[in-house]
Amino acid sequence: MSVRRFVGANSRDVMRQVRETLGEDALIVANRRTEGGVEILAMADEAIDQFEPSPEPPPPETASATAVQDPVQAMSERLLHEMQEMRQLLANNQLGTAPLPPQAVPAGATARLRQLLWNVGFSSELSDEVLAGLPEPLAASSSDSDAPLQWLRQQLMERLSVLSDEPSFFDQTGIVALVGPTGVGKTTTTAKLAARFVMRHGTRPVALVTTDSFRIGAHEQLRIYARLLDTPMYALDAEQPIDDLLGRLQGKQWVIIDTVGMSQRDQRVIEQIAHLQGGRSRVRLVLLLNAASQPETLEEVVLRYRQAARAAGAELDDCIITKQDEAGRLAPVLDIVMRHGMRVLFGSNGQQVPEDMAIAAPDALVNQALSTVSPQRERVQGADAPMGMPRWSRDVLGQGRRLSSLLARLRQRITGFAALEETWNLASLPRRVQEQRLDTLLASYPPADRTLGMAWAARRNERGCDWAMPDIGLDTQGAWLALPWLQHRHAAGWQPRLAAITKTSGVAVHLLPRLPEPDALTWLVTEHLTWISQAAPSHRVLFHHERQTLRQLFNDSVLTHHVGVRFRGQSMQLWTAYAEVQDASGLALLGWYGEVRDPESAKVVARRYWLTPARLGAEVLSLLLTQLQSEGLAGLTRRAWQQLKEADSGEVNTDVRLLMASGVAAVAGYLDNADDEEAQTLRGELLNLLGANRRRRDTAMLDALVYAFMARDAIRQLGSVSREGVA
Repeated sequence: MSVRRFVGANSRDVMRQVRETLGEDALIVANRRTEGGVEILAMADEAIDQFEPSPEPPPPETASATAVQDPVQAMSERLLHEMQEMRQLLANNQLGTAPLPPQAVPAGATARLRQLLWNVGFSSELSDEVLAGLPEPLAASSSDSDAPLQWLRQQLMERLSVLSDEPSFFDQTGIVALVGPTGVGKTTTTAKLAARFVMRHGTRPVALVTTDSFRIGAHEQLRIYARLLDTPMYALDAEQPIDDLLGRLQGKQWVIIDTVGMSQRDQRVIEQIAHLQGGRSRVRLVLLLNAASQPETLEEVVLRYRQAARAAGAELDDCIITKQDEAGRLAPVLDIVMRHGMRVLFGSNGQQVPEDMAIAAPDALVNQALSTVSPQRERVQGADAPMGMPRWSRDVLGQGRRLSSLLARLRQRITGFAALEETWNLASLPRRVQEQRLDTLLASYPPADRTLGMAWAARRNERGCDWAMPDIGLDTQGAWLALPWLQHRHAAGWQPRLAAITKTSGVAVHLLPRLPEPDALTWLVTEHLTWISQAAPSHRVLFHHERQTLRQLFNDSVLTHHVGVRFRGQSMQLWTAYAEVQDASGLALLGWYGEVRDPESAKVVARRYWLTPARLGAEVLSLLLTQLQSEGLAGLTRRAWQQLKEADSGEVNTDVRLLMASGVAAVAGYLDNADDEEAQTLRGELLNLLGANRRRRDTAMLDALVYAFMARDAIRQLGSVSREGVA
């Protein structure tokens, strides 16, 4: 038994016995007063983990049994159990996301992906950023599902910025300088790039330059490559600006400079880059990263060289990954590239010129990174944290990366999102300039080849507002465009309005808030355009040559068909019925009746009536859903309008603010309605910006989008502050 009993006349006497027997770190398990003084149960601290409780005594035959465990002993054992559990909990918390032994790998998809990322060499910082957006259905998937891993691959590929194609690099004229530490492969890479340029454009327009006068044989090595390529080579002193060679470089369209290799800790790095940038000629900097280097070294290389570039008034955003064939793992260098937002141009995996270099391909790089596991990687608390900057700075940087990645994917997915961003940019300009710039922006919007239809809003001011809800465009997939149209910028009257938008933007589908005047309806029919119109219950139609209201027509209808729909931020069902009718002029139509029901309670939350051309048949149901969902955009716009009005202190033009508000409303509604995997990921990342769960998903996403745009603007504003002012 590890627990010892100590008895004394008083507490001081008993504690002295405990210290003498078990030491200063002894653990007091229990104490009580007795007739003879004080009794204490204690044990050595190191004995807790080896403690095994006494076996439970067999149940007594009667209540008079004498084999009852001492209550003090029972309490001490219970306390010891609790202490053992608490120690285990503390140990687990200290380990954080440390890798588990194979037999203890967690079963959840998030934990499995986190473990994989750690095993192959990605940092916990990037892992947290990526896995924060894991959609709930994937997080709950079974262990044999491949879907979470495919999602992870896609997320990593999207975070890896690469060269779009080889011509975009080699077909641009200019001067390129390769920079980086000693031994990273600059001279060989210079030869590989020059060879590829020669293969595309011949030898005449290219020249090689070296500034490496320190390394023995550096000139001669590059001179051999230049001779093989039949291109001229020039030597430039490390302190000379490139302008000193301009006279000798006449007629050369592409010049590549092999610079002196310097440790990232060498103060001359700043001087070297300053000399490259000091002349009239613009020099494009490309950083070489050795894939076989330690992660801490790579982190420091990127930080120091980019700092040197900024100090010289230049940018260093491009990189080439070298020595991939020598690297045990590719994940660390990709991790650093992703976290610092650098663009990978090429990857090099050998010494052969020019064969052993290829344009960076995200799928190949990510697959290689995820397939190389380090079985002996040990976790040390904080060992994978980026070097060279404080924790708070890394947190802000991580937030900025997440925000930049989120906006980039929204820009790629949602038609018109870039135009919405441009509209937000106007808010930072003087008010007198905003309207002029807005006219210029809207003159080229929307792209005619990507606009299918228009969800027209009611021609009245919103309740309690002095503005009317803008009209929302539909892209070729039937989804909302990110930047709406202001009503007062359209022509007056339904027929001129419909004709103008059809002619200028190629709109072929019109979702109308009410049945238009006869001339407009006749025009829609004549032009063979697709249209649907919401109608009042009291609207009269001809059914079997009998005049009835739509309410009377569907009064006794049994609704048997339903589809899922997002309505006012909630998952609902739309139950529908339709009948063939005619209007007063004899035009063949379909009259529609719909009930929006709560799928759990079957309660009817809304009723709607529509009229559609008979020739479209039941296929028009998808358009009815789109118009029904668009009803929620007005409420979202009011919410965003109020947030912006409180934030801008009246300095933003009314039209600009309305487009900003209705634009984020359209994007929030778009994401609320979409149900594909990418949309789930985007929703997760947006909601994570708020850090709290909300009951209504659409308003939560709206608030997150407003927050994202405001954070973006704040970061840009800080970036415009001069370094002298900050210092």
